[in-house]
Amino acid sequence: MRIRRILAAVIATAALAGLGLTGAATATAAQGAPTYVTPSECKQGGGTADLADNTCKGGTHNGEKID
Repeated sequence: MRIRRILAAVIATAALAGLGLTGAATATAAQGAPTYVTPSECKQGGGTADLADNTCKGGTHNGEKID
C-alpha cells in the first residue's frame, strides 16, 4: 500500500512538472517575434502613435512598433 502511494505521488509530480515546462516553452516562443500595429490600432488601444520613433506610446500596445 505504501509503494502505491509513493508511486502515485511520483506520477502526479511528473505530470505537473511536464505541464509547467510545456507552458513555459509556449510563453517563450510567443515573445520571439516583434509585433507591429497600425496607427489606428494604437489609438484604439488607448495609446498615441509616435511616428518619429515608429512606436506606440501608452495603452495596450505600449512599445510596439508602428507599421
